[in-house]
Amino acid sequence: MTEVLVPGVRMVRWVENFATRHGATSYAVHEGTLTGAAADGSTFSARLPLEATYAGPADPGAFAAAVAAPDRWGVLLVRKGGFAVARLAGDVVAEHKVGQRHVQGRTKAGGQSQQRFARRRDNQARQAFEAAAEHAVRLLGGRPLPVVTGGDHAAVDEVLADARLAHLSVAGPWLAVPDPRRGVLDSAVADALSVRVDVVNA
Repeated sequence: MTEVLVPGVRMVRWVENFATRHGATSYAVHEGTLTGAAADGSTFSARLPLEATYAGPADPGAFAAAVAAPDRWGVLLVRKGGFAVARLAGDVVAEHKVGQRHVQGRTKAGGQSQQRFARRRDNQARQAFEAAAEHAVRLLGGRPLPVVTGGDHAAVDEVLADARLAHLSVAGPWLAVPDPRRGVLDSAVADALSVRVDVVNA
């Protein structure tokens, strides 16, 4: 099985190409997803962004029309080397903050020297997570909203452990990203808003 990301505006064309490659395709709605089964035995299952449930007709055009960004949502990307937080209105980044933090690399030295480096690295990482949490509170505070997360699981968990962020609800998908920069954030937003299609080729 292969997962592909398809922007909503390209979904109908993607389905047409699937049928061209695999033969006449029948469609159904199953557990909130649009599914397709082709003549050669290949199948696909398409999920709306941010874990939204599809309840419309078994029609690719209707499914594509249902692809929409929430009115208000957020993105939180955290790694030891940096973070990116964004508040979005639909598909527009209303406000964001990207920050980089230096975190000491590992050392080959042993004994007390290694322990000092480990403590310093842990302190630097904690400071980076605290900075990410402060900006998340500033940008995403207020009423409950869904947030898409990514980066490093442990780092994101550290930030979301802040009690001031308890109103956030984590929505899929998880985004595997490198150290966040503005370009990484923009790509993450586009990925979060794309249809996730699981394809099984016969």
